[in-house]
Amino acid sequence: MMFTKFYFSSIFTRSNQFRSVCKVKEKGSTFFFNKNLRLISSSSEDATYIEKQIQEVFKYKNRNVSNWIIENKANTFCHEYHQSKLADKQRTLRILASKYAVQHDTVCSIAEKLICTECENERRLISYEQNLKNALSPDYKWLFVIIGRLENGVKFLVDLRTDILELLSEIKETEDSIAIQQLNITLRELLLLWFSVGFLHLERVTWQSACDLLQKISDYEAIHPVKNWLDLKHRVGPYRRCYIFTHPSMPREPLVVLHTALCDIIPSSVKGIEEAKVRILGEFKKDITFSEEHKTKIKAAIFYSITSTQKGLQGIELGNYLIKEVVKQIISEFPMIDELSSLSPIPNFRSWLLEKMKQDINLIFTSEEYKSVQTTLNDENVALCLKKIFNNSLWTNDVSLCEVLKVPLLRACAWYLYKEKRRNYALNSVANFHLRNGAVMWRINWLADPSPRGVANSCGIMVNYRYYLDECEKNSQNYIENYFINASENVINLAMQQENLQNTVQKKGCDK
Repeated sequence: MMFTKFYFSSIFTRSNQFRSVCKVKEKGSTFFFNKNLRLISSSSEDATYIEKQIQEVFKYKNRNVSNWIIENKANTFCHEYHQSKLADKQRTLRILASKYAVQHDTVCSIAEKLICTECENERRLISYEQNLKNALSPDYKWLFVIIGRLENGVKFLVDLRTDILELLSEIKETEDSIAIQQLNITLRELLLLWFSVGFLHLERVTWQSACDLLQKISDYEAIHPVKNWLDLKHRVGPYRRCYIFTHPSMPREPLVVLHTALCDIIPSSVKGIEEAKVRILGEFKKDITFSEEHKTKIKAAIFYSITSTQKGLQGIELGNYLIKEVVKQIISEFPMIDELSSLSPIPNFRSWLLEKMKQDINLIFTSEEYKSVQTTLNDENVALCLKKIFNNSLWTNDVSLCEVLKVPLLRACAWYLYKEKRRNYALNSVANFHLRNGAVMWRINWLADPSPRGVANSCGIMVNYRYYLDECEKNSQNYIENYFINASENVINLAMQQENLQNTVQKKGCDK
């Protein structure tokens, strides 16, 4: 790359301290490097144009003009932002977060006047309070509200928050992080209001639903990928239910997708879901309609896949409300159902397991188990060998290996789910989701999902989170407020076995 201009300059940071910056210009684009020649940001003619569009919107903020003029300017900004490159988008977000944030000097000035005002002067107090309220609201919040009125404006803001979250994950400098985080918090608060459950629409998806909607259901599936159209037809057909939440401002766009299987018992594996259907059908024809379902034989509803489709709605609880609404619908349709459960993946368990084995293999296997695994593998270095074997799902076909791994891995998995914490809540995200909903950690299932994805996530292990409707509210409150995980005796016993193993290893270490 040939640069036409190359020079150093000093610029003020928001803390009024100088920092050295290298500024490079090339063919209408400007690049900013720090003193270590690391790229900080860049600007281009496109970015400058977007900045002008922002200014065009904000110059009407406190003017008495028709809303359609402001909305037209905001619409132009949205179009230009959508068409711009990633670097220019991030520059735009930085500008919004800094230039159009809360002005601290103004806040302090109004606050001082408010403090000095006598309590008897109610009219002046109210005036200063209102001014302070306005000053504490960043200008970009006004912009977000304007955009929210536009056609497809809410969808734009959801996507905008996706960009903000991605930028936050890349930022290392604390000062920039704080400004972008405030931008994120402000937008999140608006989305929380706009996506409250009262505005959401529950919709059931069947094979008769629109093709574009069915395609999105297939594309968004994150837990059990859809193989083909026949597989998709099966998932929205008899003995299955697929429900979604949509929003009036985002028509034909699923926000959350919940797949449910109708069974006779709670299955312990993905295969068990299909086996339940075979048992219910018996000798009857397989191609049946919804009206031909054996309602008296359906005793359990299994939530086997729930997917949030919009990254920009992260942190806005929609899945728990969807499960509650679907439960109402299903129990109304099938009064004989008395068992409600998930069949859930355990993301990141395999990574956690490998890390523990790397730290100390004795934290996972007893001496006898270690010898059995070593003999089965015919390898001295069990940890390294298992790391290689776990790279694919072929090991699940080895009956003898599965047999010697079953007990120690189930024991470790129970500990991971029940005892490993993050900020006093379950470390595993799926566990945290269902426990917050009030479910019970009920049963851990060996090789429930031997697919490549299932093995890569959790060595094929899955877990049932059981929903007892009359206990959900109490369980949820106890988990959220007291960090208490409600689990079955079987799960607790497995976790305690793992704890005893760890205590034994630690004691041996201390004795040495």
